[in-house]
Amino acid sequence: MARFEIGERDFLLDGEPVQLVSGALHYFRVHPGLWADRIRKARLMGLNAIETYVPWNFHAPSRGEFRTTGRYDLGRFLDLVAAEGLHAIVRPGPYICAEWDGGGLPAWLFAADDDGRGAAGVRCADPGFLAAIGEYFGALLPIVAKRQVTAGGPVLAVQVENEYGAYGDDPPERREAYLRALVDLLREHLDVPLFTVDQANDHHQSRGGLPELHRMASFGSRATERLAVLRRHQPTGPLMCMEFWNGWFDSWGQHHHVTAPDTNARDLDDLLAAGASVNLYMFHGGTNFGFTNGANDKGTYLPITTSYDYDAPLSEHGAATPKFFAMREVIGRYRDVPDEVPPVAEPAPTLAIPLGQRIPLAQVAGSLGRPVRGDRLLTHDDVGHWSGLSLYATRIRPDDGVITFGEIRDRAIAFVDGAPVGTLSRTLGERTLPLPAVDGELTLLVEDQGRVNYASRIGEAKGLIGPARTTTREVTDWSVTALELEGPDGLLAPAVGGVFAEGSPSSRPVAGPVLCRGEFTSEPGADHFLRLDGWTKGLAWVNGWPLGRYWSHGPTRTMYVPGPVMREHNELVVLELQGASSSQVSFVAEPDLGHDEE
Repeated sequence: MARFEIGERDFLLDGEPVQLVSGALHYFRVHPGLWADRIRKARLMGLNAIETYVPWNFHAPSRGEFRTTGRYDLGRFLDLVAAEGLHAIVRPGPYICAEWDGGGLPAWLFAADDDGRGAAGVRCADPGFLAAIGEYFGALLPIVAKRQVTAGGPVLAVQVENEYGAYGDDPPERREAYLRALVDLLREHLDVPLFTVDQANDHHQSRGGLPELHRMASFGSRATERLAVLRRHQPTGPLMCMEFWNGWFDSWGQHHHVTAPDTNARDLDDLLAAGASVNLYMFHGGTNFGFTNGANDKGTYLPITTSYDYDAPLSEHGAATPKFFAMREVIGRYRDVPDEVPPVAEPAPTLAIPLGQRIPLAQVAGSLGRPVRGDRLLTHDDVGHWSGLSLYATRIRPDDGVITFGEIRDRAIAFVDGAPVGTLSRTLGERTLPLPAVDGELTLLVEDQGRVNYASRIGEAKGLIGPARTTTREVTDWSVTALELEGPDGLLAPAVGGVFAEGSPSSRPVAGPVLCRGEFTSEPGADHFLRLDGWTKGLAWVNGWPLGRYWSHGPTRTMYVPGPVMREHNELVVLELQGASSSQVSFVAEPDLGHDEE
């Protein structure tokens, strides 16, 4: 079997020097019916390896569960990489960041146990955390191990943790103890080289690795300067930029990020000319389907958009971009590139669809979850609800006047006796609501917009955070109903398919929260782009596949519908949380990811 080693100057594959030209491609952000297509296009760009993170919470949404089939089938993904003649690099965390919900750490890690104790710590050598990682690695790593290069598979190397030098303030001995514990857990299953990755500055590089692990760096420009920083901390062996940022992610309410292809190409040329290896982050970004997007909070909470196009060389829908060809030309100076190029993407089918069938969300809420009562304000985490929407309910009195919460995580629409009375937003700092002078029921539809994936707010609970106070009292009598909109396979829950009633003509406005449904015929297997002009905020599913979130806040204006989802006869379900100017939606010929800075 083959051997992959870290030599004094080069990576060595069976003793021969090899320069890795890799690309990040996250199987969890791509429909599994398109994995082979995206991997093949990586080879056509001239890459010789594919890198992927592994999100722990994707595979283990609850403790004791580990999903490995369908869209969760990492083994099949790695087999497809091998079938295309490419190598693989695997980055299993346990923390991955990746603009993914919670940075990949399962929310159940942080929830209180039966004795009321929460997790003592994550990303450290806490025994409870290491025990949970042991369970995770015990389920995951056998899948990787049988596909190591030493076993005839594509996997050359595996990462330990992720940019750990940027995290926390533990003293060096505690940091080293944690990293060595991870190495021990990995070595129970793997024999390929292990490595760490940190940003290319002295502070992070000095804190994020171990002397016995090969250090790599992440950066997106000034390659010569950043490689010199890396060399100070990795005196021998090959240099590698494991995250060459050739684009950037988008957040709701911000602009769409783009970078110039010629600038990326020049930076890549500098890197390869220096003899360094590289992993393009991203080669192909993909989509944050369903509730999987993460969020950042550096003073202002900003959730990540559904599109993870990343302005990558291969677009969200798999089209080769000008950046693809600019980078391909550079790669061709250093290694053989196939003559074949990807075909030009055809325009998608266009059609308009009235979503004439409706059912108020409140009418099916009882089928989507059961209320849990408490004598305090419970969080989503208190009731084991790790993502999505919930309904909070309590009684108000005529003398309450106003209600204010400790925090809103992350957005809430409030109703009194079914009538809307306001919206609260974490991003906008809104946590206080005036109340009508009535004796009635206050309900709040609360949306977890994505768990923070970076820095100190990782692991925080979602939902309404107490105390909840009015002008006269603290409100402690609450019920919380976790709404399970997606089933065990990640698709639309069967309970949503209730008795839809025919709605008003499509030209009339739609009042939310409401589920709207329509049927349509189109071209089976063809990519589609759903546009919801006039709709405000919500989620959409085609044939049960979770397209993700939409929001008039922008920048993204379309939702990607992967071709394998489409049949001749199709169903579209939209959950509109607020309201729409009409029940009409459309499918358009090409994506619209929104305005950029220019």
